[in-house]
Amino acid sequence: MIFTSRHALVIAVAAASGAASAQYRDDYAPAYASGQENVSYAYAQVTRVDPIYETVRTRTPEEVCGGEEIREVRRSNGGTVVGALVGAALGNTVGSGDGRQAATVAGAVIGGAIGRNADKNNERVVVRDAGCRVVDVEREQRRVASYDVEYVHQGQTYMSRLPYDPGDRLRVRVAVTPVDEGTAYR
Repeated sequence: MIFTSRHALVIAVAAASGAASAQYRDDYAPAYASGQENVSYAYAQVTRVDPIYETVRTRTPEEVCGGEEIREVRRSNGGTVVGALVGAALGNTVGSGDGRQAATVAGAVIGGAIGRNADKNNERVVVRDAGCRVVDVEREQRRVASYDVEYVHQGQTYMSRLPYDPGDRLRVRVAVTPVDEGTAYR
């Protein structure tokens, strides 16, 4: 068979179309087959943010003191005794004979009364609680758990639950992949 220029043209066109087809498949087929996507990032306008609340219960041990109070008054008789002794000694120096004995007794009584009054001013009252114990106290606290965020991107409205309040703008990930409708590469 003799090759003419016409045959050469047909062979050249066939080779070029095969190469172009192979180049098309080499550029796009591996990316699609490997799961890589065309991804970009953009900002969406936030239109509404609703906080989602949760109730958290905590138990903490605390000391609780209840029951009756026990009051003790601690008095000292030391002032009475000291006052009586000082009063008796002074009374003993004042009188003579039977008068001395009467003055000693009177000094002891007056000194004891003065000492008792001094002790009353120094009384101590001690208050003790009859029973303290440790108990678990349960508390409830209401706190924000997440946020329902409504936003608009390229005219479409979307809703997502986020762990934070995004403010006025929300960064979004935009991915475009072809839909495989069961057809093979052409």
